[in-house]
Amino acid sequence: MDFEIGLVAAGLTVGFIVGMTGVGGGSLMTPILLWFGIPPTTAVGTDLLYAAFTKMGGVYVHHKKKNINWTITAWLSLGSIPSALLTLWILHSIKTDITVLNNIIKNGLGWALLFTAVAIIFKKKLLLLSQKHSGDKFHSESKTRNTLTVVIGLILGAVVTLTSIGAGALGTVTLFFLYPLLATPRLVGTEIAHAVPLTLVAGLGHASMGNLDLGLLAQLLVGSLPGIYLGSILSGKVPDLFLRNAIAIMLFIVGYKLIF
Repeated sequence: MDFEIGLVAAGLTVGFIVGMTGVGGGSLMTPILLWFGIPPTTAVGTDLLYAAFTKMGGVYVHHKKKNINWTITAWLSLGSIPSALLTLWILHSIKTDITVLNNIIKNGLGWALLFTAVAIIFKKKLLLLSQKHSGDKFHSESKTRNTLTVVIGLILGAVVTLTSIGAGALGTVTLFFLYPLLATPRLVGTEIAHAVPLTLVAGLGHASMGNLDLGLLAQLLVGSLPGIYLGSILSGKVPDLFLRNAIAIMLFIVGYKLIF
């Protein structure tokens, strides 16, 4: 792919928003790539590796701040990695019909965007609801919670591998319900730590099927790395609620158009 300043600008914009709000990059980047005319299969495969590389820096920072619960990360990965491999195998088995594959990914992407938009809008209300029930029997039974964490991993593995969306917003919201007493920075850090191996495995799987554009990946990273840095510096300067609601509305519209 030839150098396009628009793609670098897209990487810069998404990186800036992720750094400022913490909203998952996949839910923003994949629709942008589709808008640039990138086929759904290539958009998803490239975005998965883009997410893996950009979030590695996040893991380093969160680990230094002790914001990662590696036990929860392990339980999530126990479900998500096998689920990602199974989803890749299914996608590979229908790869001969590229039109069918693109339609499946396009519809999956649309539904993932709709759910992500709802999760972003109601994130704080969901957190308050989970905290109200933080002392009940469900949250005191570690075996039940560990099993549900693996199940959440299974769902995230399939959704992320199919659409490149869900590891951030959807994953964090579900963890809020399972671990309401865990501090928010630790939940975010834990989800980022889980997202790296998941997106790396899914991204490499897509790459093995030819769903990767290295030139496109390089251009996105050139923009996103300084974007994340700038966004992190300016975090808190712009009202978080305004940004999140604007992003959620945009994602809902894009998801609706992809499906209907």
